Amino acid sequence: MTSPISGRQPQAVRSALRILEEVAAAGVGITAKEISTSLRIPPATTYRLLNLLVAEEYLVRLPDLGGFALGRRSANLAPAPLTTPTAARAVMHRLRERVRWGAHLVAFDRHRLRFLDADPDHPPSDADEISRHLHATGLGRLLLAEHDDLPDGPLTRLTPRTVVDRDELKEALAEVRRTDLARQCGEFHAALGCLAVPVRAPGDRRLVAGLALTGPADRVAAPNTELIDLLRDHATELGPLLA
Repeated sequence: MTSPISGRQPQAVRSALRILEEVAAAGVGITAKEISTSLRIPPATTYRLLNLLVAEEYLVRLPDLGGFALGRRSANLAPAPLTTPTAARAVMHRLRERVRWGAHLVAFDRHRLRFLDADPDHPPSDADEISRHLHATGLGRLLLAEHDDLPDGPLTRLTPRTVVDRDELKEALAEVRRTDLARQCGEFHAALGCLAVPVRAPGDRRLVAGLALTGPADRVAAPNTELIDLLRDHATELGPLLA
């Protein structure tokens, strides 16, 4: 059972957050004395909170003990915006010149999907169903297959045809792992399908992004090998550019 919050704890939380803001604004090397003076927090309280933030890896103490800097976990509070290298955009441009389908490059940010380069002819902002389609089907299955960790409890039915039977979904994900290819035919939209392949880093082969084509569901159901090979060739090009 969690103990109730005492009267002093909210103020301590506010002070800790102010310290994080002060270190972020001041930059690497700000000292405990400077923090205490700037924020008008008693030195003993400042040192106690600094030690706690260092222990929890929100701050790091510099090797020469001359000050502090933001730690590893502080980056989780405001993730850096994703950027797409110019060379990767050039690869996507070449792919779009060779196919008439929508081509999308999506980053796997932990367990979320974030567009790195959405097809300008099928932009998510103008066609929300494209965005939801990618998240709910092909690219989402690549991510699930990679981590092999289905959530506990009932599976969410994102579309009327979403697979919510665990055994059926496990079988589908095993096929994705075997082929390194995810496909979806009319699950979100009767006329729309998706083919997706992983973009992997050279060497350790970790999953860094997904490359997807959206097009007619009937053609996704029976895609020609030339189209799949084209998709995989471009994913291979993208790997070292995004790793």
